[in-house]
Amino acid sequence: MFSEPEHQRPHPVSPVGRLSRLAEQSVRCAPASCGAVATLADSGPERRVTATHPDLEPLVSVQLECGEGPIPTALDVGAPVDTGDLLAEERWPGYRAVALESGVRSCVTLPFRRGGIEVTLSLYSFRPGALDDAVSGPVSILGEEATAGIARDRRYRAALAEVEQLEAALRTRPVIDQASGIVMHVLGCDAQKAFALLRTLSQHANRKLSDVAEGVVRTKGRGLEDELSALTRLS
Repeated sequence: MFSEPEHQRPHPVSPVGRLSRLAEQSVRCAPASCGAVATLADSGPERRVTATHPDLEPLVSVQLECGEGPIPTALDVGAPVDTGDLLAEERWPGYRAVALESGVRSCVTLPFRRGGIEVTLSLYSFRPGALDDAVSGPVSILGEEATAGIARDRRYRAALAEVEQLEAALRTRPVIDQASGIVMHVLGCDAQKAFALLRTLSQHANRKLSDVAEGVVRTKGRGLEDELSALTRLS
């Protein structure tokens, strides 16, 4: 089996890197915004957060802590949530208070889902009604592309892990075959029985099968005759 050397394999962009890029590009595409926050949940309840300005992070924290605000609402309804003027907003009082204290008057949150991944993008403005066109503009496309990229990177990392496991199995297979041959000679059993005994030894010793096989090869099976015979009687 041939594979690319590890240093030649392309490395996927980190999820946080894609989130940061999404937030920064979205602000550039929405000149009326004063900043943006992107969040990601891809495994478990924890949600990663990246903001273009640290003053925006409390606006996310209050929503995640109380479970109320544009982000939870957008995820629940599966559609953008637009707040034209927070002075007139009656929903989410905790979030509203923190946002107004930060000088934010309007915001919009867009949710994106792909392959079990949840991404939200929130834009903020100091002026009311300044983000009315953000939902239908390029910001939505950026969010879709970022979410697809994160999902693609996750699949790629999973594929890399599988390749590494296969490569490790191929590297250890010769020594396991040698150890099986020694067990076959010691006990006069077939290959299937020999492999099963090695696996049982591995489980009893709580050691990797390859480590047990290396020990058998190193000692030529000497000292294992009684233990192997006992395992044969038990199986």
